Amino acid sequence: MKLVIIPTYNERDNMEELLAAIYKIVPGIHVLVVDDGSPDGTGELVEDLIQRRYPDNLFLIKRAGKLGLGTAYIAGFKWALKRDYQYIFEMDADFSHNPQYLPVFLAAIQETDLVLGSRYITGGGVKNWSFFRRLISLGGSLYSRTILQMPFKDLTGGFKCFRREVLEAIDLDRVKSNGYSFQIEMTYRAFLQGYRVKEVPIVFEERAEGKSKMSSAIFMEAILMIWKLRAARSQMKISRRSEVEKLA
Repeated sequence: MKLVIIPTYNERDNMEELLAAIYKIVPGIHVLVVDDGSPDGTGELVEDLIQRRYPDNLFLIKRAGKLGLGTAYIAGFKWALKRDYQYIFEMDADFSHNPQYLPVFLAAIQETDLVLGSRYITGGGVKNWSFFRRLISLGGSLYSRTILQMPFKDLTGGFKCFRREVLEAIDLDRVKSNGYSFQIEMTYRAFLQGYRVKEVPIVFEERAEGKSKMSSAIFMEAILMIWKLRAARSQMKISRRSEVEKLA
């Protein structure tokens, strides 16, 4: 079974169209929305869609307030692991992650353990970004890759697919990051556990509706968290069987 986890905060304008696209491209897939009490009624819209259109494959976790990206995904992962899902996706709600890539991820995960959607390998890219935004993103991946000694080109992206075994092996209660660095930490923990990681190219397009959740506080958390993760390396299980693969 396959599950897409989508964290939301004020994404009402995107949800109906996004869900229709996901279900059209991968019929039978399940979607879990983790909504952080969106003032715009995102959670209420999802509840309505469950009742009217997707009673069997759309699910919702409603949280009391804006608790952060990392905790939203952790809640979703724990929900998934209590059920019989074998492949578990992370995906944004704003169409910056195009649902057309879902079959590509599913094909890739058959031969690996964690698939990363990468903007910075051959075939990948970004659209509608300023030079400054590109610089921050590229710099963030290079900074993280250098300090944590990982070979992957895109460490900050949030379009991923995990085998359930990877999430079962990671102690989710010990994941420390809750913002921009959450994606880095999850890949780092999987890498140190020795799981195979493959990057597949995606083109990331700036969100169609709403506003970016990035802030200076989130960015600074990431800068500091990288060093905390590096310091905690010896406490994590390290294996030599990690394989690095690239789909160019």
